Amino acid sequence: MTRTTHSMNRATGFTLIEVLIALAITALVSVIAYTSLSSVLAGVDGLRDTMQRTDEVNRAFMILSRDLRQFVDRPVRDEFGEVEAAFSGGELARFYLSFTRSGWHNSRDYPRSHLQRVNYRLQDEGLWRDSYPVLDRAANTEPDTVLLLDGVEELRLGFLGSLEDLQVATRNATLDTSNWVENWVQDTSVPNAILDPPVAVEITLLLQDWGEIRRLYALSPL
Repeated sequence: MTRTTHSMNRATGFTLIEVLIALAITALVSVIAYTSLSSVLAGVDGLRDTMQRTDEVNRAFMILSRDLRQFVDRPVRDEFGEVEAAFSGGELARFYLSFTRSGWHNSRDYPRSHLQRVNYRLQDEGLWRDSYPVLDRAANTEPDTVLLLDGVEELRLGFLGSLEDLQVATRNATLDTSNWVENWVQDTSVPNAILDPPVAVEITLLLQDWGEIRRLYALSPL
């Protein structure tokens, strides 16, 4: 009876090789599961970062589009007492983009204009928006500055002076902006000259992560 029981115990046991194989399989399955989980988590983080970046880019263009849609032809005086055109921009201008807009919300009914002067500028690889509390500034007038978008390597502008200069590419029926001017600034050689606003503006942003993004805006009245 004792010999038979001993033989059965030996038959139902595990050898060292079988234990090592089982441990190896368990380790392999664990590595595969961990790798898959890490890939899923990395994908979730990447998707979250992409969605956040998309929201940032869309918000920046939404604010820019809102301002340009509400452009009004109203020159202002800067802090030096000089007249600034209602619209100016380009690398030769003081600011990359500067213009007067309407629709400044006044929920508290302050005694101020509904018009507002805004500037867009590129600084430290960021797109910044400046807005002033008054149209005609004094020496101590400080703007409200907001960073709209970071990771901006380059800002390029194109301005269409008149509809007569508008060209359409016949190959794909798109606007040809190659003849648009890069700067919209006052001619200082003509004293007291009035700089009329352009009829349209092309804005191109070169982002570090997304590359080039281009937008076209028609200014009212067209």
